[in-house]
Amino acid sequence: MAEIIVIAHNIRSTHNIGSIFRTSEGFGVKKIIISGYSPYPKSLGDSRLPHIANKLTSQIHKTALGAEVLVPFEQFSEPPIQELKAQGYHVIGLEQSPKSILLQEYTVPDQKIALLLGEEVEGIPLELIDKCDTLLEIPMAGKKESFNVSVATGIALYALSLGNYRAPTA
Repeated sequence: MAEIIVIAHNIRSTHNIGSIFRTSEGFGVKKIIISGYSPYPKSLGDSRLPHIANKLTSQIHKTALGAEVLVPFEQFSEPPIQELKAQGYHVIGLEQSPKSILLQEYTVPDQKIALLLGEEVEGIPLELIDKCDTLLEIPMAGKKESFNVSVATGIALYALSLGNYRAPTA
């Protein structure tokens, strides 16, 4: 399985962040990069007021159930996409776009992967979409336009962890 890191950019919900930690731990994600206004657990050298850091950590823990201390994370104001590319990561944005490849049609590259997630309603900002090597889209069969970001993370990590994933076709 390829080395995978997850970038959670501008995710508003502490519950989604907690779920992303728990799902990432289950798939052996090397690290989570938390950026933008995404909440994050308390860490060494945390500059936030203690009561705010403690409150957010407690809320994240409700869904992470301890995974927030098992999966290493870093916090940035903006995702360090260029630095990740320089380290050999193939940056995959999980986003619906005319440029997206359907998940079941994607061949996983034989290199390290950085999976970029965007805000719950608006998705990944255009300036970050333009920096991605690939955009992946999870096809929808129902009436809703998208999955919850944490659910979509699980679907994408499952597919990426399988390597050359091929879904059954109807």
